[in-house]
Parts: sequence; C-alpha cells; structure tokens
Amino acid sequence: MRNVLIVEDQVDLAHLIQLNLHDLDCTVHHASDGTEGLRQAEAQRFDLVILDLMLPGMDGIEICRRIRQQSEYTPIMMLTSRSSELDRVLGLEVGADDYITKPFSLREFLARVKALFRRVDALDQRVEVQRVLSAGGLRVDVEKRLVEVDDRRVDLTAREFDLLSHFMRHPGRVYTRAQLLDSIWGYGHEGYEHTVNSHINRLRGKIERNAARPEYILTVWGVGYKFSDILEH
Repeated sequence: MRNVLIVEDQVDLAHLIQLNLHDLDCTVHHASDGTEGLRQAEAQRFDLVILDLMLPGMDGIEICRRIRQQSEYTPIMMLTSRSSELDRVLGLEVGADDYITKPFSLREFLARVKALFRRVDALDQRVEVQRVLSAGGLRVDVEKRLVEVDDRRVDLTAREFDLLSHFMRHPGRVYTRAQLLDSIWGYGHEGYEHTVNSHINRLRGKIERNAARPEYILTVWGVGYKFSDILEH
C-alpha cells in the first residue's frame, strides 16, 4: 500500500482525488493549506505528494523546494489552474515530477500517477543492482544518495542526483534531451528540453573541475549528452 499526501485547498477536488487513489490501493492524507502540507511532508515518508500551486499559507513552489531539500526522494505532482509555460517551467525547475492543469480528466490523472509509481519502482530495482557508482574521481553511493568528487562531498538536488546516476549507469550512451526528459522527469514533459539544459549546467558546476571543459558529462553536438566512456569505472 502506498502513502500519498494531497495538499489542496479545494476540499471537493481533494476528496474526489482521494476516492480514486483508494482504488489504486493508496492510503491518502490531506492538508488544505501549504503550511500544514509542508509539516505533514516533513513528518513522515510519502510515496507521492500531490501539490496545488496556489495555496493559503505557503505556495506549492516553496513546498516543492523544501521537499527537495530532504535527503529522501519523494515524487511530486503539481496541480494548478494556471496554464502558462512560465508556471510549468518553474514547477519543473524546482523539482516537480509532473504537472497537470485544472480541469483535468481523472483518467489522465490516474495514468500519470501510475506512470510515476512505475518509474520509482524501476529506479528502486536498479538501486538494488548497483549501489555504488564510480568514474575517475567521482563516486556516487546510490542507496545513501551521496556524491563525492576527489573525496569532497557534493550536495545535489534530487533531480541532479537522478540525472547523474542515470548517466553513470550508461557510460558512452548518447541521450537526446527528449529521452532524458522521459527517463528522469517522466510522463507529460514534451517541449521542455531547456529544463534538461539548465539542470545539466548546474550539475556540471558542482561535479566538474572545470565546467567549461567537462570531463564527466559531455555534449554531443546536434544530438544531446553522454557520460564519458574513457574514464576508469
């Protein structure tokens, strides 16, 4: 049984979502304002947080940012009545896994929730296979989500960590931005390839000795990115 938190001030909508999530064998908790939602998110482990963007007390962007500061990764789906590209990009940039605009069909909503669950389950299975990844002076403990460069601890956001570990599991393989969006961000993010660029730029700034001349995450011009296959793994 999965543990889900809904942070939504429209009580009728929250109740409707709750009823449908029960059919997916979920235990559902509800908070109707942002401050209470963050308190619950920090108090226990959730398999999914469904987060409205506009909330009393604290908005969804700030809650998402705070959740992403936690050591454990929690999938986040944002709900909002806004539909501008700026709002969507902002939600993705702070670490939301998916973004759906009200009004939405329950069929689409449940499909996206199932897709998130499948992706997290697949990630957990890969963690069991390979717990420590290393290349050159870079070392990643997948289970503890710790990263070191030349024995120096590096703090990554959850999304940056997922990108790095994904690259390191497949050295030399070239990924387009669209493929990375699908693998790391998941369902429903077509058209936001610039989000990949900004995350990779920030990741390089943290792990590369010289971000202008990267050794680990390399650009394949006209195609996308790959992790170096000439380093000692």
